Amino acid sequence: SYILFIFNLTFEKEFMRNDSKVAKIFLFTAVLSGSLWTGAYLMRLFIFYWLFEPEDFILKSYLTDENTGGVLYSLLPVLTTTIILYGLFIITFIVFILTTKLKFKENGWLFISTIIVLLTLPFEGYLMTIDYKLVTILWSSSYSSETVITLIIERFTIFGNFSLVELFSYFSL
Repeated sequence: SYILFIFNLTFEKEFMRNDSKVAKIFLFTAVLSGSLWTGAYLMRLFIFYWLFEPEDFILKSYLTDENTGGVLYSLLPVLTTTIILYGLFIITFIVFILTTKLKFKENGWLFISTIIVLLTLPFEGYLMTIDYKLVTILWSSSYSSETVITLIIERFTIFGNFSLVELFSYFSL
């Protein structure tokens, strides 16, 4: 029903009646992939924070050397999902901006949305490079749990609370 809501929102709103089908399809894909990416991003944050004690970055006591590798390997689907969905979101959003007949002056929501997406793009792009390193390490047959944990901690500490600011910005759209 959520997909039908987005589809209805995209194709039936008055401001989109003059746009081409191509622009409507790219808007639909951008909204859908952006929504799915936001959910996967939240899931990744919850899972990553779940690994550590509330204070400092100390692994929880029930994570031992024997089970840490399996727990870290289970992060792979969330990491790959966020990378793919964010890439799809950015590409379809930019193509929508290029193909739509909507003007920024007349549609403030489009201007603000574009500014937020483009301002967060370089920071999220850098964080995605860390995620990509995590994915390549986890796909390798032999990896050190310490290396993966170090990259996860680096991802948290590099921009501080950027992830939360970014999510709140996207929620405001």
